[in-house]
Amino acid sequence: MNKEFKSKILMLIIAGTLVFSFSACIRSADIHLGGNPPVKKKKGRPPHHAPAHGYRAKYIYYYYPAAQVYFDTGRRVYFYMDGPSWRMTVSLPPHIRIALGERVTIEMDSDKPYKKHKIHKKKYPPGHFKKGKGKKKTWFPG
Repeated sequence: MNKEFKSKILMLIIAGTLVFSFSACIRSADIHLGGNPPVKKKKGRPPHHAPAHGYRAKYIYYYYPAAQVYFDTGRRVYFYMDGPSWRMTVSLPPHIRIALGERVTIEMDSDKPYKKHKIHKKKYPPGHFKKGKGKKKTWFPG
């Protein structure tokens, strides 16, 4: 065999060995093209659709006792009584008036504040601000 041919074969063997040994060291990567990337589940945590253990969402409402109206500060919607049922709306109908200073702040775990309306109505009757020390009260259920 020719000396030049032997050196080319030796170079190919060395290059092949190097490529093979380095490819074993390279870690494969996930590649995602377009759209949202796939969600990887983290160990020790609940899935994205379930709340974490011991965690509850908090909703903060302004309750206006004189009008019996709730305002959800996060979603910026009102809840008011319309006949026998409760309505949710981004603006109140013209016949409902609220005094902006006469409100209480209520923090709840529910997105339906009217579910505890009987409790709120009893605890904060219309005009209770005249008897109280201040215009704004904060109430956290215990």
